[in-house]
Amino acid sequence: MNQKCIFITGGTGKVGKKLVTHFVTKDHIVIFTSRSSEKEKQLIHEVKKLYPSGKIYGINVDFEKDNYIQRILNFLDNQYLKPHVLINNARNLNYTSIESGITTNKNWLGEFSLGVIVPYELSMAFYQQSDSNLENIINVSSMYGVVPPNPHLYEDFHHQSPINYGVTKAALIHLTKELAIRLAPDIRVNTISYGGIEGRSNELFKQRYANLCPLGTMLQEEDVIGGADFLMSNGSKMITGQNIVVDGGWTVW
Repeated sequence: MNQKCIFITGGTGKVGKKLVTHFVTKDHIVIFTSRSSEKEKQLIHEVKKLYPSGKIYGINVDFEKDNYIQRILNFLDNQYLKPHVLINNARNLNYTSIESGITTNKNWLGEFSLGVIVPYELSMAFYQQSDSNLENIINVSSMYGVVPPNPHLYEDFHHQSPINYGVTKAALIHLTKELAIRLAPDIRVNTISYGGIEGRSNELFKQRYANLCPLGTMLQEEDVIGGADFLMSNGSKMITGQNIVVDGGWTVW
């Protein structure tokens, strides 16, 4: 795999952190975003300790600020960086809170903005850069963008499963198809939809999940790497507009 310049939003979250670390250790140039300056510096420190020669850049940016695109483009220009790959992964868990069984207007708008509008705006901004190198966009979605949640997984379904999350992830999958047409043939655009990833769940939740999933387990953090590696490889050069589902078979029944 030739060295690529990869831009990953939400680089300090569960999925983002794993992708950032993986691609740096594979000798790619990685730029990532984080709302937290402290988490940004910590991730760079951790990756550099693991792989001292790694090329990693962090940008402390809030996608809910009006000037976020210009801030990112200025950073890239100052560092003489032009991404080949954009991985849209940023989220804000605050928008998945549920009050009295209802998702508020604020949380609907916030989740949709970060999950659909920001990926669109970033994709177009990178595409329209002078002498753009952009050739590959990977959007991070979820199995809940493919199927609705199973109430039997939850102890209190209406208070634990936010409706705006799945609806937004479904919209992101459709954005992928739209951009695959609009940016062809120069840029490939695909989605990866992950199943549940271990880390925040207790043993009872994991057992219920296992009973509902064909492979009988939640994803491990390292399982997020394979789909991204594939979509970065020459083996996927004829794949665009697709949703690669990595969910242990959850969505087949």
